[in-house]
Amino acid sequence: MTTEVEIGAKGPETKKYLEPQRYINNEEPRNQTSVSKFTLLGMTEDPELQPLIFSLFLIIYLVTILENALIVLAVCFNSHLHTPMYFFLLTLSFNDICLSTTTIPKMLMNIQTKDQSISYKGCLNQIFFVMTFAPFENFILAIMAYDRYVAICHPLRYTVITNSYFCSLMILLSLFISMVTALPHSLMILHLSFCTNLEIPQFFCELILVLKLACSSTLINNILIYLVAFIFAGVPLSGIVFSYTRIVSSVLKMSSASGKYKAFSTCGSHLSVVSLFYGASIGLYLSSSFTHSPKKTVVVSVMYLVFPQLMNPFIYSLRNRDIKVSLRKVLGRILSL
Repeated sequence: MTTEVEIGAKGPETKKYLEPQRYINNEEPRNQTSVSKFTLLGMTEDPELQPLIFSLFLIIYLVTILENALIVLAVCFNSHLHTPMYFFLLTLSFNDICLSTTTIPKMLMNIQTKDQSISYKGCLNQIFFVMTFAPFENFILAIMAYDRYVAICHPLRYTVITNSYFCSLMILLSLFISMVTALPHSLMILHLSFCTNLEIPQFFCELILVLKLACSSTLINNILIYLVAFIFAGVPLSGIVFSYTRIVSSVLKMSSASGKYKAFSTCGSHLSVVSLFYGASIGLYLSSSFTHSPKKTVVVSVMYLVFPQLMNPFIYSLRNRDIKVSLRKVLGRILSL
């Protein structure tokens, strides 16, 4: 709306046009320099479904922690499992515990207290830990694929190549790279200004959704996201594909049918876990890129951040005789206390 003002009481009447006035009630959401909290909309806004979701995810979380903790105990307390393959499995289980604990307890607490808010610092912490443990899982799966490649394709050199120093170095280096790469994501959010609408249609602080709430430019943030996604998804996945290409080539050259079966059986569990994790990862990427339905995005996020961590111990214990035997011993010790 343009207003006009008359200037001067005498002489020719002149008019001055002012800039269009904007009323606060009709403006777009304003910038908010200081943010104290965000609102997590969660799985659903239906209050009747909240108790069901709480019970379901509480069971999933407890089972996930129990399963992965048993895998860790089974490997630690059985000297026969102190090999590179089971060391990597132990690391995978520990990482799954951390990744599940980063998101699910906060969601359960919000449902229980009927308070959907999460503090600004808490949101940044969630982003940092999710961006650390999720890429770290990519590295672990790639290292496990390399371990199987050396064991099958170079069995005589296996103990020399995959020594304890090499295994520890690979894990520590992968964790360090994951943490160093996750830190800029959290720090760069500190320089953003946010609009008055601070609702996140998710059960945790997902980085992409948080950036959508910003009023300032997020170009650099988005470029960093795609760069990191290429490095942490493309490079490990390429290593996994390369390892299994060589493994299949070596196995097909074996003359013994029993040898082929044994070689493939040692890779079966890992291939199942890789398929589950990367299938959910690709689903999450496609969902965030091509769908605008918050409910579908939440479901895919559950498949990525909750379901693999629940299924990994089950997959390994189901197909691995040594793990089964060790788990029985651990459970026997626990029950005898």
